[in-house]
Amino acid sequence: MSGSESREQAVFQITNREPMPVKKPKPLSKIWATDVFTLTKMEEALSKKAYKAMKKTLETGEPLDPATADAVAAAMKDWAISKGANYFSHVFYPLTGASAEKHDGFIVSDASGKAITEFTGSLLIKGEPDGSSFPNGGIRVTNAARGYTAWDPTSPAYIMHTENGATLCIPSVFISWTGESLDKKTPLLRSNAAMNEAAQKVLKLMGEEEVSTLNSSCGAEQEYFLIDANFANLRPDLILSGRTLFGAPSAKGQEFDDHYFGAIPPRVQVFMQDVEEQLYRLGIPAKTRHNEVAPGQFEIAPYFEAANVAADHQQLIMTTLKNTAKKHGFACLLHEKPFAGINGSGKHVNWSVGNSTQGNLLDPGKTPHENLNFLLFCGAVIRGVHKFGPLLRAVIASAGNDHRLGANEAPPAILSVYLGSQIEGVFEQIKKGKLDDVDEGGIMDLGLSQIIPFAKDAGDRNRTSPFAFTGNRFEFRAVGSNQSVTGPLIAMNTMLADSLNWIAGELTKALKRTKGDTTKAVISVLKKLMKENEAAVFGGDGYSAEWHKEAKKRGLKELPTTADALPYLKDKDVKKLFKSTGVLSDVELESRFEVYAEQYILSIAVEARLVVDMAKTKIYPAATRYLSDLALAAASASEMGINIDNNIAKNIGKNVNGMMKAVAKLEKAIAKDKFKNVEAHMQFCAKDIRKLMDEVRKFVDALEVDVASDLWPLPSYQEMLFIK
Repeated sequence: MSGSESREQAVFQITNREPMPVKKPKPLSKIWATDVFTLTKMEEALSKKAYKAMKKTLETGEPLDPATADAVAAAMKDWAISKGANYFSHVFYPLTGASAEKHDGFIVSDASGKAITEFTGSLLIKGEPDGSSFPNGGIRVTNAARGYTAWDPTSPAYIMHTENGATLCIPSVFISWTGESLDKKTPLLRSNAAMNEAAQKVLKLMGEEEVSTLNSSCGAEQEYFLIDANFANLRPDLILSGRTLFGAPSAKGQEFDDHYFGAIPPRVQVFMQDVEEQLYRLGIPAKTRHNEVAPGQFEIAPYFEAANVAADHQQLIMTTLKNTAKKHGFACLLHEKPFAGINGSGKHVNWSVGNSTQGNLLDPGKTPHENLNFLLFCGAVIRGVHKFGPLLRAVIASAGNDHRLGANEAPPAILSVYLGSQIEGVFEQIKKGKLDDVDEGGIMDLGLSQIIPFAKDAGDRNRTSPFAFTGNRFEFRAVGSNQSVTGPLIAMNTMLADSLNWIAGELTKALKRTKGDTTKAVISVLKKLMKENEAAVFGGDGYSAEWHKEAKKRGLKELPTTADALPYLKDKDVKKLFKSTGVLSDVELESRFEVYAEQYILSIAVEARLVVDMAKTKIYPAATRYLSDLALAAASASEMGINIDNNIAKNIGKNVNGMMKAVAKLEKAIAKDKFKNVEAHMQFCAKDIRKLMDEVRKFVDALEVDVASDLWPLPSYQEMLFIK
């Protein structure tokens, strides 16, 4: 079957598809966390002593004793078996960014050969996958391959149901035999501990007598595309790279703004409800769903949770979206820029810090100028972004996100902080050494009797800022849709810990100078902080050319590509940051640079090889076949005395020749394998390979416009984005 016939069949199958049966949503009270081993279930199954120990671990990170672990393991096994599970798995998050799991059965045999079930505390606490088969940056090699998974009791175990059965999943860390982190969870837990330790010092200096354990929290907005699987399966680029490497623009795109927040297509809503029911059973608080800006683009957003749990849940959300899409005949695209010329997808990470005694420390309250704790923590964030902006750019670096950053839907690759007019006004006063009343949001009264007046927010929103304050949290808007949230959370927690440690030192000295006058001491510390770090605060248009010039004057770095950003993981200040806080050793940090650099190079290589293959085996045959048809038509017309304008044929011939010359140059570039170092190899990918890929694409997209639709081998943008 030819490519064009496959397209026609795909359209027929989609337009004649039997709709999925619509199930009545089940009450939330009936399904919420039914597949999660919650504290409530533990209270029912454990002794009072074991339950109290487990609860204390969850709330404070207190270590568990082996006896309690045995009791939890037994209760967990019985609960899992009652849910239909015969296997358990330590789920962990290697440096690939995906989830990993190895399934082990509860089954063992006794001396008589009888099959029994067993799950002890030692099995719960530790597993042993191969440490050298995952990306590790040289920490583990084949002849030194041992690795361990270790249970993380602060993230609840859950049951994962598939058509083939149920499995008890146990969130775990993944470390080498020599103790280095091989995963994303371990440094996240360390970063939270470092932040808590530093925050405790500051709050106690502020006179807080009762300070419970602090935790960072996260709510990540997940954007994604849905296209029909019939189309996706006809696109080798989507199957292997997650994005379209060729594609002429559709006559209609997103210019009418008619998709954003529009009525959700019925087929998509059935999919969304299916996803949400699965997430609710896993205790994931999916709260928001809507159409996004681009046609075929949607968003799901959960409510805030503790950062560690939120990170685990984010992985489950991505897995659930992809798996459920297949069930509904869709392909879920999480690539940051699957279609050129329309909005890509991000994962806006909303982040805050708080505890049960002081509450959310990034909530300014109604009188932010009087909320000294808030001002110190907000100032700590400003300092962190200024000092470690390149690190924040590095932790969101990927081949996919490079296509999105700086475009109309994503912030530029310059890290700055947006505070909003009210909070920025407070810090302007601090720079002058005082704290006065600040403007409040006021009341929105439209003068319409039927519209009830409501309170305005004190500050506007800035969608062009990569790191924006949004009322009671910061929103890291530059994170890519396909990325784990752990990298950004680790960086934010660690830079906050560093800044809070700096503040604790300065505050100690200031309190001595002011003889214990807390307000004067805080103003003194923050005045110094702003003098050194105010360059990072920017409230204007981040897309403007003027900002790029201004940022350069301020000394802020613009790092447009992964090749520019990743080397900052090796920066001496970044090494010092992670080492001093105990989050990552030099070896662990170096391993991450090696792994992420390799992933970037491999991603570009896969795309480049796909461009060559598709151009030679799909586009060239289709274009030359149409040229042949045009030549025959022209010859037949000439015999009848009709002269046909051959401009289309000339254009096609010109673009075919141009495409093949560009393909030849790309093939030569791909063959290059000697580079001075990894950094040079990445720069070659960013500047040479990608440029050559774009050159091939220019000719292919021009050919798509001229070649007859019934001969074109690939589903078009119009078909993929608008036929549902």
